[in-house]
Amino acid sequence: MKTSDFSYDLPEELIAQAPAQKRDSSRLMHISRDTKSVSHHIFSGLPQVLRQGDLLVMNDSRVIPARLMGNKIPGGAAIQFLLLNRRSANTWEILTKPGRKATPGARFEFGGGRLKAEILDVRGDGIRLAGFEWQQGQDFFALLDEIGELPLPEYIHEKPAEKERYQTVYNREPGSCAAPTAGLHFTPELLARFKESGINHAFITLHVGLGTFRPVKAENIEDHIMHRESFCIPDATARLIAKTKREGGRVIAVGTTACRTLESRAIGSGEVQAGHGSTDIFIYPGYEFKIIDGLITNFHLPQSTLIMLVSAFAGHDATMAAYRTAVRERYRFYSFGDAILIL
Repeated sequence: MKTSDFSYDLPEELIAQAPAQKRDSSRLMHISRDTKSVSHHIFSGLPQVLRQGDLLVMNDSRVIPARLMGNKIPGGAAIQFLLLNRRSANTWEILTKPGRKATPGARFEFGGGRLKAEILDVRGDGIRLAGFEWQQGQDFFALLDEIGELPLPEYIHEKPAEKERYQTVYNREPGSCAAPTAGLHFTPELLARFKESGINHAFITLHVGLGTFRPVKAENIEDHIMHRESFCIPDATARLIAKTKREGGRVIAVGTTACRTLESRAIGSGEVQAGHGSTDIFIYPGYEFKIIDGLITNFHLPQSTLIMLVSAFAGHDATMAAYRTAVRERYRFYSFGDAILIL
């Protein structure tokens, strides 16, 4: 398929610039995989759309202040780092702006020298490997909270009034450079209602990096190469997925990151392999899903790997028709926008 097959027209005013006043007050479009029909709901009504025995699998990664503004040593020239993927205790894959200053051996400082970095390697895809130094005994992520910035998408022009609105309420594991946005709609009260309705939930961790949002530049989608992202599937989650499948329940991924994690570790018979790893799985139309029965996600950028994944699950024609309906019905798009349930 062509990358252009995943284009659609979106008025700029439909790009949500701020989250909904209450997380679960977002709108929810339900696309039936069987009939391809579309219905409209409010996210807080999701427990009525699901059924007892269903399992929601959520990504509990926490967004870190992954954008660092600093200076070169010596000379003081300005530099910007974006942390992508932690490779070891003190090394990260990063993007830099401008790139020409970040050659192997170049050194930089951030937060008035509280954090220093040296470029260790430069890859052909523009990603660099950097080694970091900071005061012994200080927690790296605590330091990032003090000197870093949340890396909001470029289409969001103002920072949210509350930084936690770009985090899920169930985040636990720091490491993402972008939010798993499908989870932004959940509240503690809504999770409690799921439990009361016999709807289970479990967690995986995938630290969102470049692979999730890197634009597709290839004309043919099959030529696009995904960047690897780190994940963890706990034993308890793997067991609960297998139990849900055995008992006739449905496994519903909350977000494309949860979907990609589960599908990359499928071992047949509706089971996933627990453990740590990394994935560069690229899901597009023609892919045969092995684990998930449903998907909750937001509305995604044209020609992105995310809309291609949704098209693989819901069907290309049904997906593009649903997006046209969403524009007509004035849904809110992208990270702070409304949600889709495909089931």
